Amino acid sequence: MSSTPFDFDHEALLKELGDFQQQLTRGFNNLAEIETIDVGTSPREEVYRENKLRLFRYRPLVNNPHPVPLLIVYALVNRPYMVDLQPDRSLVRRLLESGIDVYLVDWGYPDREDRLLTLHDYLNGYLLRCVEQIGRRHSLEAINLLGICQGGTFSLCFSAMHPQRVRNLITMVTPVDFSTEGNLLAHFMRSIDVDQLIEAYGNVPGELLNWAFLALKPFRLVSQKYVNLVEILDSREKALNFLRMEKWIFDSPDQPGEVFREFVRQFFQENRLMTGEAEIGGKRIDLHALKMPILNIYATQDHLVPPAASLALGDCVENDDYTVAAFHGGHIGIYVSSRAQKEIPAAIADWLRQRR
Repeated sequence: MSSTPFDFDHEALLKELGDFQQQLTRGFNNLAEIETIDVGTSPREEVYRENKLRLFRYRPLVNNPHPVPLLIVYALVNRPYMVDLQPDRSLVRRLLESGIDVYLVDWGYPDREDRLLTLHDYLNGYLLRCVEQIGRRHSLEAINLLGICQGGTFSLCFSAMHPQRVRNLITMVTPVDFSTEGNLLAHFMRSIDVDQLIEAYGNVPGELLNWAFLALKPFRLVSQKYVNLVEILDSREKALNFLRMEKWIFDSPDQPGEVFREFVRQFFQENRLMTGEAEIGGKRIDLHALKMPILNIYATQDHLVPPAASLALGDCVENDDYTVAAFHGGHIGIYVSSRAQKEIPAAIADWLRQRR
């Protein structure tokens, strides 16, 4: 008897369903056994605290680390443990292994009492005092800065206002030109009524911003990653990797209202970094005046900070020691991919060692 398109192997189907059920059961068991999702595993100590902010120093992993410490300045919109997610996916750990003395600013979780804080309070207040604390600990006037994403924009502004405090500046997936073609996030931010948003909320809910970011690539960031979830959960190690990333994605602090208003208006809506008209605390931010060595690292497949938005820094600095480094990956991969673990920390450490 000839077969038809509707013929199928019943035994193979039953076996496949049985295997799937067993796999699903193992996945549920793995989830049930995971009590905590540990992140930020590199040993560190708190060396300074102010309001919600905490300044950490990571325990050096070599006997004689680089004499000038490196302060990592992360964005306000996400938690900084992305740079130390787990031992094998840790920018911090790889830098420590390369002999860099690493500090990190943790901005904390702003609440209603912080809604009137400004960029001046954050950069000429909190960040400046962190840099001064590190300087005193190491008897240095200037230290090295690594600014990441929005933290890179902060670091550029800080370095322009306090050039005597920054010996070497590294920017990583950092937006500079907020009007480049194809920048979906900038297009979205330009369209919002920031005054009405802050009047309604006071502080901007982190959950609201998080879903806005996910909506920029809804299939890849919301749907596609769950397609192979059963296979992921079948392995306890893969399940933990997945849950750590999920924890970071949805761990979004609220944004202080005035800081958000200033940042959106000056940078996203008016692109003042490029025009040279940005002001913080009455000081004009002139990127052309940056004379310290600068390493600008961008990601070629970045959907949040397109390459052109980062590469525009080269048009804004008049500096004989300006270096550009490309990472062939995306905005998240630059922290946690196996390629990033091999390439990014080594590039940073080598660059710093040449500029003591």
